[in-house]
Amino acid sequence: MRKPRILVADDEPAIRKFVRANLEARDYEILLASDGSEAINEIEKELPDLIILDLMMPKMDGFEVCRQVRDWSQIPIIILSARDGEMDKVKCLEMGADDYITKPFGVDELLARVKAVIRRMQSSKASSCLPAYYYNDLTVDFGKHLVILGSENINLTATEYRMLSYLAMNAGRVITASQLLDHVWGEEYLGADHLLQVNIGRLRQKLGDNARDPKYIQTKAGIGYMMTKAG
Repeated sequence: MRKPRILVADDEPAIRKFVRANLEARDYEILLASDGSEAINEIEKELPDLIILDLMMPKMDGFEVCRQVRDWSQIPIIILSARDGEMDKVKCLEMGADDYITKPFGVDELLARVKAVIRRMQSSKASSCLPAYYYNDLTVDFGKHLVILGSENINLTATEYRMLSYLAMNAGRVITASQLLDHVWGEEYLGADHLLQVNIGRLRQKLGDNARDPKYIQTKAGIGYMMTKAG
């Protein structure tokens, strides 16, 4: 079985060395990049299973790398940044990053975040054997990771797809805000209701769903969200 392949993109040699040593010791295969352009080249050439991406890099910053990758791929991305502002974190997560680690960080935090993202990725793959969800003109094909509205493929970020597929898998049941946050971002984000609301809003917009009279994603005030059970 192939080792998970992780690209570490950071312009600080000490950070690259630290992350590489600790992840290789846990049997991950590590690729390295020292700037944004090199990161894009490595991603396109090697197709890693996970990207650990610094925000502030020469030639191309992490925001732009994340944006370009999300144009064509759902490879999980963990952002590294010395900036701990809430707005930076929300911006990255809204762009489709899977997690955000603030520098300086320790080995335990790094390993926990990597394991959590890989676990969510594997969980998503495991769901591919489920039958597709159909409701009105909406189809969620878990096997192909496709969302189709009418005859049109809807382009979702990895985060948006995880939200929608989790709700669709549990159609007919109310999923609490805490359950969604834990499933999509991990337990570190419990209580980040604003992040959840923003992403639900963007998801509804892509589906053409009116929050006041929802066709697909219903809000259960003070509890969470629910999708109508098919059939």
